[in-house]
Amino acid sequence: MESGIKENPIVPGGEMKVKKNFLSYLGPAFITSALVLGPGSLTLSSKIGAIYGMQLIWVLVVVVFFMMMYTEMSTRIGLASKESFIQVMKKKWGKPASVLIGLGAFLVTASFQAGNALGSGLAVSTITGFSSTFWIITITLLGMALLFARNFYQLLEKLMLGLVLLMLFSFAITLVLTKPSIADIFSGFVPVIPDGSLPLIIALTATSFSIVGAVYQSYLVQEKGWTLQQNSTSIKETYLGIFILGFISMMIMICAAAILKPQGIVVNSVSEMGLALEPLYGNWATVLFMVGLFGASFSSQMGNATIGGSLLADGLGLGSKLSSKAVKSLILLVMVFGSLIGLVFGGAPINMIIFAQAITIVIVPFIAIAILVVANDEKIMGPLKNTLWKNTAGAAGLIVLLLLAANNIINIFFK
Repeated sequence: MESGIKENPIVPGGEMKVKKNFLSYLGPAFITSALVLGPGSLTLSSKIGAIYGMQLIWVLVVVVFFMMMYTEMSTRIGLASKESFIQVMKKKWGKPASVLIGLGAFLVTASFQAGNALGSGLAVSTITGFSSTFWIITITLLGMALLFARNFYQLLEKLMLGLVLLMLFSFAITLVLTKPSIADIFSGFVPVIPDGSLPLIIALTATSFSIVGAVYQSYLVQEKGWTLQQNSTSIKETYLGIFILGFISMMIMICAAAILKPQGIVVNSVSEMGLALEPLYGNWATVLFMVGLFGASFSSQMGNATIGGSLLADGLGLGSKLSSKAVKSLILLVMVFGSLIGLVFGGAPINMIIFAQAITIVIVPFIAIAILVVANDEKIMGPLKNTLWKNTAGAAGLIVLLLLAANNIINIFFK
């Protein structure tokens, strides 16, 4: 049959059983949330809070909404399709489309991997007092070793869940310490665009609304082994995981507004915010914050490498399963590349960032359109096909991505 629908009928009482075991179904969206929530996202949230206080909380609400919509579409694609997303696109639009998605995702994740490696090393270095170079190398080797575990997906899932809980705990305690004004927090949900804030709004949107992360959700769903029977539970898990992405970013923004803005401190890295805690709350508060920063950095370091390696392998026709040697080899390539760039240059060179932005101009809107096309293909999706409401939200999200692409074109070619 060519329907592309998995032959897994929804059995009577199946959803009841799934609901009883909901905790066992946490995973894919938490991995997506953890890999998107890296040091870059936290730095932007800190910087916005330090400059504009809580005025731009509403931006996170909008961004997380669009991220939810596209991740949920990707979840349904993973449930409905017998094949991986890139293989579906290869059949629909040909091999060039599959190669473009795979290569584009690989280049984007590899280009920003240096920041994740540096964030991991710096966080542990601050806690231990040892050289950050030592920790970058050590943590990268640890990540490489984890890749060769017998059941890498299961390990990745548990690791990401643990790191998300670690971030939630660390940043929630920091939030309690700062005692922000509840009235100020609620005022941040009213849309305003303060003078000079637009570049930071654009940067936060581009960092937190990750289409590459969203599309990989379909792969994680298939790695998990979910079928149509888990439709309702998997969608709830998707919403919860992406909500946590926004919630953690919001906590960081609120903390920065409460701690840094009154002192007139403008941060250039999220670690500066952690260090700013020490004079007010003692060394232990800084250590607690750095534990959360490590969780964000290491989860992105592992997650980005997994996305880049998996999608490139799939685009080249080498398979997409995390048990595949080809996939593991390309994941290793991303991890090593990012760490070497971080060690040699102390961060991603500006030319590399511009290159990644140029790739993003092409690949991100292309993937978003591809997700919408597949999610509306009744032959593939069957009863999980997009509704009018999902298409409306998806179209609005696509407009946002096209505006981001236009902004990148102006910055790269006309400034």
